[in-house]
Amino acid sequence: MKYLLTKMRKLYRKARISQKLFLAFSLVIAIPAILVSFLFIRTQETQLYKDAMATGSSHVARLNEQLRSRMEMFENASSTALTQKAFVDFIHSNMRGDGLRLVKFKQNQFEQMHNIIESHEIISELSFYVDNPNLFEIWPEIYHYDKFWPQDYWETLRDEGGAAYRLFAFKDGEHTLAYYRLVRLQGQQNKFPTVMEIRAEHSVFFNDLLEESGGDFFSVIMDRTNPANHVYNPQHVFSQNAGEGLNDILGSIYQQLDMLQQNSPIKVHVGDQTYYALYRYIAPLNAYVVDIASHQELMKGPRSWYASVVVIAFCVLLLIMLIVSHTTRRIFRRLDSVLSSMRQVRKGQLDAKIDIGLDEHEAGDEIDEVAVSYNKMLDEIKRLMTQVVDKQLIAKNAQLHSLHSQINSHFLYNALESIRMLAEVQRQPAIADALVSLGSQLRYSMQWRSDTVALSEELANIESYIKFINFMEGGSIVLTADLPQEVLRYAIPKMCMQPIVENAVHHAAPLGGSVHIQMTVRVENDSLLLIEIRDDGAGVDPEMLASLQSVLSGDSDTPIVTSKNGLGLENVHKRLQLHYGKGCGLSIDSVQGAYTCVTLRLPWENVNLGGW
Repeated sequence: MKYLLTKMRKLYRKARISQKLFLAFSLVIAIPAILVSFLFIRTQETQLYKDAMATGSSHVARLNEQLRSRMEMFENASSTALTQKAFVDFIHSNMRGDGLRLVKFKQNQFEQMHNIIESHEIISELSFYVDNPNLFEIWPEIYHYDKFWPQDYWETLRDEGGAAYRLFAFKDGEHTLAYYRLVRLQGQQNKFPTVMEIRAEHSVFFNDLLEESGGDFFSVIMDRTNPANHVYNPQHVFSQNAGEGLNDILGSIYQQLDMLQQNSPIKVHVGDQTYYALYRYIAPLNAYVVDIASHQELMKGPRSWYASVVVIAFCVLLLIMLIVSHTTRRIFRRLDSVLSSMRQVRKGQLDAKIDIGLDEHEAGDEIDEVAVSYNKMLDEIKRLMTQVVDKQLIAKNAQLHSLHSQINSHFLYNALESIRMLAEVQRQPAIADALVSLGSQLRYSMQWRSDTVALSEELANIESYIKFINFMEGGSIVLTADLPQEVLRYAIPKMCMQPIVENAVHHAAPLGGSVHIQMTVRVENDSLLLIEIRDDGAGVDPEMLASLQSVLSGDSDTPIVTSKNGLGLENVHKRLQLHYGKGCGLSIDSVQGAYTCVTLRLPWENVNLGGW
């Protein structure tokens, strides 16, 4: 993977600018547009799926209601037929005893029963199966029970409450639906009860329910007891397209049918096709009404959009390539003059400026801006070269002045040493110690071999300063600095602690008064060295403290100098931040009448200390 990335970077580096611009435009415009288009199409597919499922669910519910309504017509017809008590009594009597009585039955009760059948268009036949040895089978509505099969089916009817539907009738059941009902239980002389059968052709009962409506769904009635029994419209487009694979589709759907989960769509995969099915269970018919749709057919519209998006994207990329090619040719002609001037400057000709062709206050494009900046850069180079020469002269003068200052400082040190020896001869040890402290301070402040010193050197200078102040002002200032030896060796910026101690001496205690100054160090997060300088003096006025904290946190632009020698807290804070970064610097905390604590934050790693 790393090798591949390296190879790609090299190829990109070697590519022409026009190719890079084309790639950039493609990534910024064309590819996002394609992605957004595909996302939009995907969203449309999702919405189309939701709409189709809602439409299919509504259609299934409507089919369910219509089928129940037609079954109710069957039940009403059977109830009406059973109200013809004279007809029922006659077919259970001796029909062979009196021919005149048989003729009257044909003219009255039989005609009434026939009219009941004719009044229901969906009923194709109504038959009674009677276990009567004196029965005449001269009409298709009356049969001896021997003609009924299976003969023990009356037990099933009895167990189911006396009536039951069969999606496929026992007689001519391939295309017929039947409704069976017990009419009269058998007597002692009869072996079987009477069964009434009402039949309807599938093509009549389901004629307008399974017809092709122009929608996306294919409606099927599935027998729950036998997965091979289905009722559907073989002329439907779905059936025609599925061909011999229709049985596999219906079989896969049948395996997932569940009476308890009938509100959830079924998704099946048959071959390389995906199908959705919505269904309802019809309890009286013991069957499912199912609506089936092909995923490919539902998404036919959005899927055709993908090809359009690809074609449009190709055209856009081609247009971008032409525009980029034309633009880069115009840009490169102007860049040639810039490159020519750069080659002359590389040979040492600093006066090889670029001819821009613009007035003084006339603005151009980015290339013109580069040319103007380039010309200004040449002028700045000339100025800096002159300045470097001047600085070298100044440095020489500074070295001479430094030698002169060292001579003067030596004279001052020798004078102080003579006075100290005279004080010791005259037995004035206090004056001698004060002169030693003063000499140490002068030597420390005037000798700048480097911008950094060991913490022990800075501490020694502060101790000399405290001794001298106690002698001069007669005070009782106590300095406590119990620091680990490894910390004393660390390099810190010179004179970064001195101004803080001076502030404590001048502001923490009244003239001639006493104050205790304590120095401690600690390490924070293994990255910062914190030096805390704390006094138990008068503290800082709250308003002044707020101003100090604002300046040290960078929230105020007002400079605040808090010591007489000019090296105030802000000065030290800015020096530390300038060379060590924003994470370093000073912070102050104080309670008036209790204490003042100033904390220096420096890099902990000694390699990062100093060097400024």
